[in-house]
Amino acid sequence: MARTVDPDRTAARREAITVAAGKLFAEQGFEGTTAAQIARDAGLSSGSVFYYFADKRAVFRSIFERDIPVSTALVERTSTEPDPMAAVLTMVDELAEDALLPYASGILVELLRQVDKDPELAEVVVTNAAIVHGGLTALIERGIQTGAIDTAYLNANPARDPRPMLRRIVSRFLAPTGEGS
Repeated sequence: MARTVDPDRTAARREAITVAAGKLFAEQGFEGTTAAQIARDAGLSSGSVFYYFADKRAVFRSIFERDIPVSTALVERTSTEPDPMAAVLTMVDELAEDALLPYASGILVELLRQVDKDPELAEVVVTNAAIVHGGLTALIERGIQTGAIDTAYLNANPARDPRPMLRRIVSRFLAPTGEGS
């Protein structure tokens, strides 16, 4: 009798492997991390990683593939926000949440090390960046059209003296909390 596959169980195990791998890759690097370590940290048997993933590179890619549906949902959700500036700020806040993870800088360094070695990983990164860029571009364009976003920040006009704009940016950035935000 053929074994039935439980899609929820498969998804949960793939997620456990991905989460464990993300932490290990961030701490030990891609090359320094074994599939056995990933399986152990995911609470699975040592051979199970390759049951759920084709190879270690596929496990590494899965960390970043998770961003695509999250970014897509974020863009869809913020695109209906009536205030484009509030929507841009929501996107910035939510996109920056991953930076708060204790292993964020380590996984970013490892991504930079690995992206040139794996064209599929590069495609995942480019796809996610395009989703985010498209969403932000649409919101900024709508904000410009409605007057909710000041185009002085966005235009690089060589005939214009940049000092007033730079002073405005710096003074808002350095203002005490609540006074320029």
